[in-house]
Amino acid sequence: MSVIDPKTDISRHDMFLSGAMGTLVPVSGVDPVLGAWEHRAFIPDALGSLTPLLSTASNLAVANARAAPAVLDSTGRQLPNPTLLRQPTLRREAQSTSELEGTYAPLADVLTADEDDPGTVEMVEVLNYVRMAAQGFERVSSGRSLTPGLLSELQGILMRGTDLAESSGRLRDGQVVAGRQEGVDAFEFPIKAARFVPPPAGFRLETGLHDLTDWIAADHREHIDPVVAAGMAHYQFETLHPFRDGNGRLGRFLIVAQLLLRGVLTEPTLSVSGWFEQRRREYYDALLGVSTRGDWDAWIRFFAAGLTQAARETHAQMTALVAVQSELKDIVRASPLRADTAHKLVDLAVAYPSFIVRKVKADLGVVNVRANALVG
Repeated sequence: MSVIDPKTDISRHDMFLSGAMGTLVPVSGVDPVLGAWEHRAFIPDALGSLTPLLSTASNLAVANARAAPAVLDSTGRQLPNPTLLRQPTLRREAQSTSELEGTYAPLADVLTADEDDPGTVEMVEVLNYVRMAAQGFERVSSGRSLTPGLLSELQGILMRGTDLAESSGRLRDGQVVAGRQEGVDAFEFPIKAARFVPPPAGFRLETGLHDLTDWIAADHREHIDPVVAAGMAHYQFETLHPFRDGNGRLGRFLIVAQLLLRGVLTEPTLSVSGWFEQRRREYYDALLGVSTRGDWDAWIRFFAAGLTQAARETHAQMTALVAVQSELKDIVRASPLRADTAHKLVDLAVAYPSFIVRKVKADLGVVNVRANALVG
């Protein structure tokens, strides 16, 4: 890994305190344009079984982060059908998490996009996240463990229809880099210009991911708060960077998946990426600080603050959607429409702000004439 010293503008490895969180190992290769290179990559140590040393401020942030999702979850459980809010939440999260990785699509377009006809390359990637997360949350809710095999399967869904589809659905077999340092010469080797160099492919990467999924599967609640555990696992996954692409999006999906596994949430209605996207530099710096200095405190405090604010914002959105649902059902009750299908269409409209008659027919099980009348 290589970091720019802002004072000297020299690539430095000595920012990594010896033995702080992992090991620097030599890596080498050949760039098709620039030729042979040698550098070093960072391999993180396995996660421990105890809570890292946290400050009072961080512990308070963690307590707030436990309380906010609990309020969100409590509100969701009061709904006749809490799963209705899963779809709009997933689409909002898909838009934010994709934007963090440089794929931009307006939220309004994402909320109204046709799954069968995305229209643009960017929308393909965004909707892939919706499909991946929906399938992943369904697997977690049904009791399936988060294994390297499941993560590989989900990463394959994430990359469908993209240029990297053929090399996806499995652990990467080559070296990757993350980010780019500011002020680096444009003709520098990409790996030397990178902000972070994850572990090389091979046995150590495979072992690292297996260790991580085993760690997630273990019950640490007696010694590690679920919020802290989610933050620790997110750091580890992003540092391993096990796939050729999609690591950021898959890693942020894992945050919510872990909260589901540990009962902090019963529905995946939490959208976390928007807050991180607004503070992307601070987000990446806090992750890097764990690797270079073992600074769990700053990362966990930042992570917990993000979960708290994300839960509060999602709760406000959920409350607004429920109000719209109630208003629409009042309108239906005051109209000549008395069939249950009319109320089901209201629920469909809450989950899908944009839909076509064909979807109404399929989801409600009605004929074309009835579907058109309901939509009218």
